[in-house]
Amino acid sequence: MSPGSIQVRDVSKRFRLERNRPSSLKEAILRAGKKKDVDNFWVLRDINLDIEPGAFFGLIGHNGSGKSTLLRLMANIHTPTTGEIDAVGRLSALLELGSGFHPDLTGRENVYLNGAMLGLSRKQMTHSMEQIIDFSGIGEFIDEPVKIYSSGMYVRLGFAVAVNVDPEILLVDEVIAVGDEEFQRRCMDHMHQLREKGTTIVLVSHNAALMSQLCDRVGWLDHGRLRALGDAGEVVSQYLDHVNSAGDNTLTTRD
Repeated sequence: MSPGSIQVRDVSKRFRLERNRPSSLKEAILRAGKKKDVDNFWVLRDINLDIEPGAFFGLIGHNGSGKSTLLRLMANIHTPTTGEIDAVGRLSALLELGSGFHPDLTGRENVYLNGAMLGLSRKQMTHSMEQIIDFSGIGEFIDEPVKIYSSGMYVRLGFAVAVNVDPEILLVDEVIAVGDEEFQRRCMDHMHQLREKGTTIVLVSHNAALMSQLCDRVGWLDHGRLRALGDAGEVVSQYLDHVNSAGDNTLTTRD
């Protein structure tokens, strides 16, 4: 497999949900040693995907369809219950608000921390620091603890770090929708630049028009299964037809 490629083979993911969880410490102690009553909840079933280096791949589906879980599996945050995923190359991810940040550290310290987690030296991150600060637009707040940041500041700094560590694979959940329109436009422009450099990008979004515009291919997840896979325009059209016929307005052509 070449750098930037992602291979998903027969992947399923199960979460075990405990029913009737104890509501107090006393109840938990009384139940200690007893067999727990659990439900097996399959978030993903039998997923197969091949994403080529340099591709711009999108994931769509209703809330709870498994999109974000699949992205977390690709990022090696979760492990599959069955099957395997191979993602080759330096992988950078922006998955949820504040992910990868330590709240008590400053923005600058978190930049160094994220770089270290990706195998980059302090010198390399220092070289990129001004570019990260400029792109994020947080100015002097870079030296304040991130726990005082607004949600928009979290997202701007997180994206700035994710795209400035020279990733071969970039995973982006719909968290960028938290930013304002100007920042979203800058994000899209920067992802275009990364794509031209050969970076593989996997994007989760509810913006159908955006998915059709940016992505080469799209996968449609429905209740944990891959219902359609192919040309972005065709798959998005199929999904919108399904949404409209079901009377579901959760996905629109605009944010």
